[in-house]
Amino acid sequence: MSQVTRGGFGRRKPSRASSRLAQLVIGAGIVTALVVGNPGVGASVPPPPPNPSDSEIASADSQVSSSVSTVSALINQVAAANEQLSALDNEVAVKREDVNKTLVDLQNARGAADAAAQAVGITKQALRDAGAQIDVAQSDFDKYARSSYVQGTNTASISSFLDAKGPGDVLDRAQVLKLLSNTQRAVLDGLQRARTEQANKDSATRQAKLDADAAAEIAANLQALAEQAIAIARNALDQQVAKKASIEAERNSAQAQLDAARNAVAGLQGQRQAYATWDEQRKAEEAHQAALEAAAKQAAEEAAARAAADQAAKDRAAALAAAQRPHTAVEDPTPTVIPDDDDETSTDTSTDSDSDTPVVTPKPTTPKPATPKPTVPSVSGSAAIESVIDRGMSQIGIQYAWGGGDENGPTRGIRDGGVADSYGDFNKIGFDCSGLMIYAFAGIGISLPHYTGYQYTAGKQVPSSEMKRGDMIFYGPNASQHVALYLGDGQMLEAPQSGSSVKVSPVRWGGMTPYAVRLVS
Repeated sequence: MSQVTRGGFGRRKPSRASSRLAQLVIGAGIVTALVVGNPGVGASVPPPPPNPSDSEIASADSQVSSSVSTVSALINQVAAANEQLSALDNEVAVKREDVNKTLVDLQNARGAADAAAQAVGITKQALRDAGAQIDVAQSDFDKYARSSYVQGTNTASISSFLDAKGPGDVLDRAQVLKLLSNTQRAVLDGLQRARTEQANKDSATRQAKLDADAAAEIAANLQALAEQAIAIARNALDQQVAKKASIEAERNSAQAQLDAARNAVAGLQGQRQAYATWDEQRKAEEAHQAALEAAAKQAAEEAAARAAADQAAKDRAAALAAAQRPHTAVEDPTPTVIPDDDDETSTDTSTDSDSDTPVVTPKPTTPKPATPKPTVPSVSGSAAIESVIDRGMSQIGIQYAWGGGDENGPTRGIRDGGVADSYGDFNKIGFDCSGLMIYAFAGIGISLPHYTGYQYTAGKQVPSSEMKRGDMIFYGPNASQHVALYLGDGQMLEAPQSGSSVKVSPVRWGGMTPYAVRLVS
């Protein structure tokens, strides 16, 4: 529910929904609101569906036999399309797995290349170690050669025997020479072994390098094959996706034609049945609506008759109206004049036309606005509540006019410079929401201001969940948007918005203030 406040009067934005009358079944002092426009009543019948003619149905029936072969062909086409799509999916799956195989082979080749590169590193290290050993053996040999040359070991061996002092000395010198010869041979053997090992390791290094190069070449070839396979698979997949989309489009078209053919067989018959069902619902709704409107009209007439017969209520309302200034009057036709407290008056030099006595003119002052005070009702009890409701119900069907309504009944609306003006409320005789409350309660002597916010403080505030028949219901922050009269049984009387009229509606809980206002107990 959307509502606004204009010019100090509580009102709601107009709705495009047309207002309907209410039904009130009155018995034993209880009014049950039956509302025209109650959601779920008028809205229960949707717009009419198509109603094919008999000739259209006969023509559709005659086409059924001729479309049987077409329908069969379409079914076969759909099945063939599904089979082709399945085959394409299988081909794509094979190509994807081929790519996976190539990728696995590529990774294996890369592993072999890594192993070969690692072997090259190991052999290079071994080659470096062999070189170091050769260097050591060569150094040993060089030392021995220098020693032999300096000391003359090889050339002095005979003189060593000649200088001997006896057989034992000769034997000792022979053993020494043998040891020196063995040492020389050992040095030469060590140098030869180092050279051999170096040659072997150099050969192993060369082979490892060849293996690494071969593995790298294989890896490169496999990588190129993998990339080529991926490109081929992607190209094939793109083509197959396009082909698949084309087949799917053909299949969808065939399915649509199939559905259309099937609908042609039974569609018009279904439409005829749907229309028949709708027509029955419409007739039942119209009959129900007519009964509601008749009961609402009767209830309103009875309430109006009781209100018209209640002369005391009319007199009380008239007395209240006579004591009130018109709330729409901007200019005050009878300004209040209050003399100064010190009895000083302003005198002018004018004189009375019939005498020479000076005319004393008091200074006019503007009174301070008074805060509205609750009015004590002239009557109370259940009879007073029913009198209030009768007066309000007697106005059902009176058009909405923003700013309209007072103690004596509907009045001309006023301009708001916006929505109300667009509906011409300033040229209508009617009520707005707060004006309707003024009229309803004036019959029991309660005077209400023409503003929902002030009416919200005009009586006892009770929780909205505890409201009773005859309470006022308010909407919006601080009751600034709307007011209605609670009738009981989830119904309320209201003047909703421009373009509508006074009616009974279901209580709207959305946007309701926390309290209702009770003026009569």
